[in-house]
Amino acid sequence: MTGIVGPWYGEDWRTARPIAPYHKGDGHVTDDTLMTHALIRVYEKVRDHLDAYAVADHLVPDLLSPRWIPELEAEALPLQRIFLAEKWIVARLHYGHVDPREAGAGNIVNCGAAMYMAPVGLVNAGHPRAAYAEALEVAAPHQSSYGREAAGVFAAAVAAACQPGATPGAVVEAALALAEDGTRSAIEAVCEVAAHYDDFEAAFAPLRAAVEPFDTVGPDYRNPALGARRPSRLHAIEELPIALGMLLVGGGDYRRTVLGSVNYGRDCDSIATMSGAIVGALGGEVPADWTATVAEASRLDLHTPARVLAEVAREVFARDLERRRAHEEAFTALAGER
Repeated sequence: MTGIVGPWYGEDWRTARPIAPYHKGDGHVTDDTLMTHALIRVYEKVRDHLDAYAVADHLVPDLLSPRWIPELEAEALPLQRIFLAEKWIVARLHYGHVDPREAGAGNIVNCGAAMYMAPVGLVNAGHPRAAYAEALEVAAPHQSSYGREAAGVFAAAVAAACQPGATPGAVVEAALALAEDGTRSAIEAVCEVAAHYDDFEAAFAPLRAAVEPFDTVGPDYRNPALGARRPSRLHAIEELPIALGMLLVGGGDYRRTVLGSVNYGRDCDSIATMSGAIVGALGGEVPADWTATVAEASRLDLHTPARVLAEVAREVFARDLERRRAHEEAFTALAGER
């Protein structure tokens, strides 16, 4: 693929298997974007850092509110579009009344929480460690183990990419400085290979080989093995390490990074969502023709959520400064000048 493609299965998209009833291609966004916009709406309401309770109080009701769903070409509940691992949030919090900080335990471990954590990185722009900590809290009702870890590391990567003068290599270093267990090992292995390539087609097989020891899904993505997606300290989701690898292969160029991620295959919408968010935060220019086509085909306003999030980030930063000054005054009163 070199750009936006026509509809998968043409006019038969409503009934054609295996992707019915979703209208794939033709500029239609997927669940990654729907969840990202939902999280931005939570930030717009709270206008401060988020925690697991904000997910219960605001994200869950949002998923139960009718909205235009591009892939369904209809207004529906976002809950009806997202997959079972994401429906888990609603089942556990809305129906099960589980403690929000513990609700992610028991879900399959996948990239579901990581895929929409870019807003957390932007609210904590320039502060990867803060983004990592906040994303781990926000992801708690949704994921556990390396799925939750990936959410934290992805948010940290976006925050690191916002730093003035940041490079793809610096973003990877920031991710490695925070990542734990199999997630760290997978990123290290993939990025070590990616550093030798600048052509994404040549990189596909080597990158897949590098991540395969850490990926529990296996070679047949639609038919994962019995041990797939279970908690582990040794494994990692595939999407984040590959996204960071494609960031290196693309060298900071938006088109090359995103097209490499899409053409990799497997869970390519999530890989491209992550790599695209990071390279965008680095200042990579988003192609205007892509933006216009996606906005029109998906009937989405892509600019207002970005402006809203920028406003919230400034407000949160101002609050953080006030909180920091209050802490400094309290500590000085307690311990004296040093």
